[in-house]
Amino acid sequence: MGRNGASERPLFGTDGVRGTANVEPMTSETVMRLGRAMAYVFKRGHRRHKIIIGKDTRLSGYMLESALTSGICSMGVDVLLVGPLPTPGIAFLTRSMRADAGVVISASHNPFQDNGIKLFADTGFKLPDEVEREIERLVLDDDIDHLRPTATEVGKAFRIDDALGRYNVFVKNTFPRHLTLDGLKVAIDCGHGAAYRVGPEVLAELGADVVAIGVEPNGENINHNCGALHPEGLVAAVRQSGAQLGVALDGDGDRAIFVDERGAVVDGDEILAMVGVDMHAHGRLPNNGVVATVMSNIGLDVALRERGIDLIRVQVGDRYVVEEMLRGGYTLGGEQSGHMVFLDHGTTGDGLVTALAVLALMVDSGKSLGELRGVMRKFPQKLVNLAVRERRDLSSMPAVQQVIARVSKELGDRGRVLVRYSGTEPLIRVMVEGEDPPQVDAFVDEIAEALRQHLGAA
Repeated sequence: MGRNGASERPLFGTDGVRGTANVEPMTSETVMRLGRAMAYVFKRGHRRHKIIIGKDTRLSGYMLESALTSGICSMGVDVLLVGPLPTPGIAFLTRSMRADAGVVISASHNPFQDNGIKLFADTGFKLPDEVEREIERLVLDDDIDHLRPTATEVGKAFRIDDALGRYNVFVKNTFPRHLTLDGLKVAIDCGHGAAYRVGPEVLAELGADVVAIGVEPNGENINHNCGALHPEGLVAAVRQSGAQLGVALDGDGDRAIFVDERGAVVDGDEILAMVGVDMHAHGRLPNNGVVATVMSNIGLDVALRERGIDLIRVQVGDRYVVEEMLRGGYTLGGEQSGHMVFLDHGTTGDGLVTALAVLALMVDSGKSLGELRGVMRKFPQKLVNLAVRERRDLSSMPAVQQVIARVSKELGDRGRVLVRYSGTEPLIRVMVEGEDPPQVDAFVDEIAEALRQHLGAA
């Protein structure tokens, strides 16, 4: 264990700090030290500095918000408290209010007993790895323990009462002004999370007849059998109400999964395809490219390639999608899970902005979501997880490499093989996509057997 009981393992994962609330590292003590470290890193010069803190609806949010505020103020930095607000709302406010950083207290799609902390730079983008590592080092060491401003140098905390309204206006401004949602019935499942108020408000103010579920948070029901990971309730709401579209958000509102007019679920790959094709047709897709992760279905590759659009793949994680978009000059990217990034509008995934993009496409084209999703055909996919005792480099097993190469060659550009170790568990994952389900099954079995023989996988 490190200082003050903080774990010596890395605090930051691919999306901030996360864990069971009131268990290291998500304890008041460590989070207060995290606040002190953040304040130190983001202080530049002798002016007053400010950091925005928002959260979702978890019970533990009160405890962690107080601890984080205390740590930041103890370093002479002011805190702006906005309460429950979607993650993209914090990113937006960080930029628009000229804050030095933004913090979201949320564990996204995880159950209520978990919580997490995500950090945004003053640009509204997630922090680079090297800045997270510096903050982490300061949490675990005692380098800044002696820094204790006093008297008027201590930070103040302010509550921003109009934060929700500011974000509401920002989201609505992404919807084309010549369009309206009048006459459309839209169902929305807010997962009892951070968007429980602003989600239905935005849709209603743009003219939609709104059917809202998952809008009664009690601190314990966030993501519980609802929201983006559990769209069954939304499917039922769409069918019962006759809605033309349903949208399910996750706990912090940065991802969206859809349901079409027939009650069929539409995932992030299909949204990327339909929006990407439309943007390309209207000359609004820079560099003719869309960014996605290695988990996106090959049907997305095929749909885009047939229309002269490139698909650029990165490792799993929305931060890697955004990094590649910035590097390559792309404005559309996302994940199968429903994280969609529109760099023309924001700096991170935004479920409500995504919902309005889909609705705008429906209204402008006069087509239903069921019709629009026809731009892409999902290819059959099989995924097998094998337990491993060690993570040997695949390149050190030529026999396995030969099997993977032969399968890839047989599939050609109408199929795909992905073999990778899990980032969190002692597993190796084998995924094959192709047009013929029996062939896909046989190829997965063949690669898995080679791994069992040469890696000792079970």
